[in-house]
Amino acid sequence: MQFVIVTGISGSGKSTAVNVLEDIGYYCIDNMPPELMSKFADICAQSDGKIDKVAFVADVRGGNLFLKLKDAIHDMRNMGIKVKVMFLDCSDDTIIRRYKETRRKHPLDEYSHGNIRQAIETERHFLETVRDKVDYYIDTSSTTTAEFKERLYSIFLGEGQSAMKIDVRSFGFKYGVMNDAGLTFDVRCLPNPFYIAELKHKTGLNPEVSGYVMSFKEAQELLAKLNDLIDYLIPLYEKEGKAQLVIAFGCTGGKHRSVTFAEAVAKHLTDQGKTIRLSHRDIEKR
Repeated sequence: MQFVIVTGISGSGKSTAVNVLEDIGYYCIDNMPPELMSKFADICAQSDGKIDKVAFVADVRGGNLFLKLKDAIHDMRNMGIKVKVMFLDCSDDTIIRRYKETRRKHPLDEYSHGNIRQAIETERHFLETVRDKVDYYIDTSSTTTAEFKERLYSIFLGEGQSAMKIDVRSFGFKYGVMNDAGLTFDVRCLPNPFYIAELKHKTGLNPEVSGYVMSFKEAQELLAKLNDLIDYLIPLYEKEGKAQLVIAFGCTGGKHRSVTFAEAVAKHLTDQGKTIRLSHRDIEKR
């Protein structure tokens, strides 16, 4: 099992970090009382591997309970639990600017009577108890959200990897467009197998249909151009920290041309090592 404890200065990016960890498969618990961490680890150990990656967020919102974090880390490591601690930091001026932009109160706002600089100073004092126990220290003062996400991906997935999920889908325009698609390509410009008697009741999953669709020079050129465009766009989406990309191919009924192209593009991306989810929305409709 893998456990990560996310802590640090309020306003430094803990919420963003949790979103990234959830995207890559971590079970995330926000504002977890430190004394309960080892007990939850026991629950995970009895889950038959169903929960094997967990991230806890612990910070000054927990009040005096937070002071037990150092002991909780020590106890978990003594139990043989592999736990990593990530500490997020940020300059005071950047924190103040972020709170002004979001119009949210600092967790210690009441304690400091609305003086945010005093709240930050007090919080730093609280956090000194765990600073010497961290495995990853990240200062987000001068990083964009996309750069921060990329840093987290490199730590938890490996250099050059991304958590972006790619869905390749086919659909029929007659049944409605795919509203959640990031990229939608209309392949109704190609000859329709529906008008070929022996192909009408088959789908793009049948070699006879896909062979017919791709027998045209225009289809081959279109596929090559679309693959080039998609290859160009995916790294740009990854760089911006996009968590999911839906690539949809539509034809009239969603059974022939769109299925053929979805299958071909999915194979192209799979051959590049991408993890793909392929689906055909309207292939069974009559």
